[in-house]
Amino acid sequence: LADEELEALRQRRLGEIRAEHGDPSADPSQQEAKQREAEIRNTILAQVLDQAARARLSNLALVKPDKAKAVENYLIQMARFGQLAGKVSEQGLIEILEKVSQQTEKKTTVKFNRRKVLDSDEEDDY
Repeated sequence: LADEELEALRQRRLGEIRAEHGDPSADPSQQEAKQREAEIRNTILAQVLDQAARARLSNLALVKPDKAKAVENYLIQMARFGQLAGKVSEQGLIEILEKVSQQTEKKTTVKFNRRKVLDSDEEDDY
């Protein structure tokens, strides 16, 4: 009886640890929900994009997955609101990519830290 209780406690604690660290095998219902969501996304994108645009988007997903996800979200949103007339061609996808790139463009700044005139290291040089 004590061994069974101990094993039950171990299993419950193991489940809690997996849930805390986001282990996908911890909750099969969450995994199924993610799978269904991915299938829905793929069907919407298949309806919205032509073959060349879909190939370009899959290539982009290999190189820059975050940017591809942003473009997918943008396309799905446009499709849900009925803003797309027909399938998006490769050229249309390139224009959408440029829009998304402009919105998410990161500005790089270089900051120079100049040394002050009275530096304590100067005393050690003599």
